[in-house]
Amino acid sequence: MIRMDSVAGPRRLGLSIFRFGLAVTLVGAALAITFLLQSTVSTAGYIFFYTAVVASAWFAGKGPGWLAVFLSVLAVAYFFTPPIYSFAVNRQSLPVFVEFAASALIVSWFSSWRRQAEAELRYARDELHLRVEERTAELKRTNEQLLTEMAERKRAEDAYYEAQAEIARVTRLSAMGALAASISHEVNQPLAAVVTNADACMIWLSSDPPNLEEARAAVESIAQQGTRASDVVRHIRAMFTKAAPERSRVQVNDLIREVGTLVEGAALRSQVTLETELAADLQATIGDRVQLQQVIVNLILNGIEAMSEVVERPRRLVIRSQMQNSDEILVAVRDSGVGIAPKDEKRIFDAFFTTKAQGMGMGLSISHSIIEAHGGRLWATRNNDFGTTLQFTLPGEPDNTR
Repeated sequence: MIRMDSVAGPRRLGLSIFRFGLAVTLVGAALAITFLLQSTVSTAGYIFFYTAVVASAWFAGKGPGWLAVFLSVLAVAYFFTPPIYSFAVNRQSLPVFVEFAASALIVSWFSSWRRQAEAELRYARDELHLRVEERTAELKRTNEQLLTEMAERKRAEDAYYEAQAEIARVTRLSAMGALAASISHEVNQPLAAVVTNADACMIWLSSDPPNLEEARAAVESIAQQGTRASDVVRHIRAMFTKAAPERSRVQVNDLIREVGTLVEGAALRSQVTLETELAADLQATIGDRVQLQQVIVNLILNGIEAMSEVVERPRRLVIRSQMQNSDEILVAVRDSGVGIAPKDEKRIFDAFFTTKAQGMGMGLSISHSIIEAHGGRLWATRNNDFGTTLQFTLPGEPDNTR
């Protein structure tokens, strides 16, 4: 492998020989031209020697320029300054000779300085041009990246708006489905009671003689349950459309007693014993009577269904009411069923989540929403022995309205 230093050395040496040789050649040419024209052109100005000095300094550099000055001074002193053919200069010619030498030095310096300045200016111009090209290319790349990012952002925004529209559509469908499921779930209980009372009415009327008293009671019960179904639909619809609920003063113990009467038949069929422990000093609350009634019905029916597979112990459902923190009403429904699996504790209040084969997963979700809308909270805890306790709180009625 050939080293670059071994190649560059001879090349630099050859270039130096050429530059200094150019200075010698130019001074020689100036001397020859001056000899040829000395008879017709005055040699006092030594114009051709000045030209040789300027050309040497300009084309060959500072060193060859000084060499051209030195050789020109020697040539002028020897060939053109008396005494001729001697390097000595007489007194009369000395001022002209000194003037020429000083002028040659100044011209050489100015020429080399001008050449160096132009070279530096040309280098700076080339460097600036290169920087401008690099910066232009960089700006072009940045602009292309910016256009690409803007196009990508536009696509992302379009995708976002499309996804937002799709979410809105799915939300509307989900809300409609939830509303339909809620109505189906809540209306099923009074409709089942209507059918049961209608069957009982037919039996009383078909007996001989017809038992009109019992038939009349069954018809009255049908009317009550039909009215209750209508109220359920109306209140659930108001809840999903965010309409203001019908608030009134409600005695929670009275609601529990009314619900106990409604679900007594279901408890008997499931061989469940209903027990109540109601506080005598329970405050009233302000709320929607039908919605709160539905919450208690849901909790009781959930407790009855949770004990459907229990055979080794009594099936007991305890409904308890009491004051908590002097301004909160606590209602607890305790069953002795199979309990809640730990993995399901945080999900039982989610819409459409159910552990029942025929369940819809809406009862506890709706109850949770109703209690929160009334300023309370609903939660579930596992009992120390068996089963689960579902309990909720409601704000007590302020003293000045009692």
